[in-house]
Amino acid sequence: MPDAARKNPWKWSNISTSFLHSLITGTWAVLCFYLHPQMAEDLISTHSVFSHALVSVSIGYFIHDFTDMLLNQKMSLSWELLFHHLVVITCFGIAVVSRRYVGFAVVALLVEINSVFLHLRQMLRLAGGAKTTPYRVNSMVNLGTYVVFRISTLAWMTRWLVLNRDRVPLVSYTVGSVGMAIMTAMNIVLFCRLLRSDFLQTGRDGRKEK
Repeated sequence: MPDAARKNPWKWSNISTSFLHSLITGTWAVLCFYLHPQMAEDLISTHSVFSHALVSVSIGYFIHDFTDMLLNQKMSLSWELLFHHLVVITCFGIAVVSRRYVGFAVVALLVEINSVFLHLRQMLRLAGGAKTTPYRVNSMVNLGTYVVFRISTLAWMTRWLVLNRDRVPLVSYTVGSVGMAIMTAMNIVLFCRLLRSDFLQTGRDGRKEK
């Protein structure tokens, strides 16, 4: 643990766990489609034991992280993530129990590819490296993967849900639509925060120094 992170060991531990989850599940999600390409053609009923295990493991992580934040962090600082986790646990739980929409859940986990860089950003800031070259490089990669694996993936999932309305029962469609709407809104807000913090603010600081 870096010396700077020792001031808040719980946060460092929490973010490190999240980073590890993203690294594992992001890679795992890609492997699911690589090893079982049929799943991409039918996201509702086609899946493998490998992909079902991925979604199950992710539910375990989100339950753990939800409990960890609930017990160790102020509600005012974590309510957004707690709400996010509840939505994910509900949607993934339906997929795991019913063994339907597992492929759709795996698509959602492609977002974790970006989360690797998002959590690495937090770790670098917590370690006092917010003005270093590795941080700036990670910021650019983070923003790029955010657009490709987070915003684009959520947009594609929303489109898929609309196009397959007749194949999805009303309850599942409602839960999925509400979940997608919440996720989209939260990710747009986060994108604006990242853009302002890592690029717009940096530009203003640079002009002030000049």
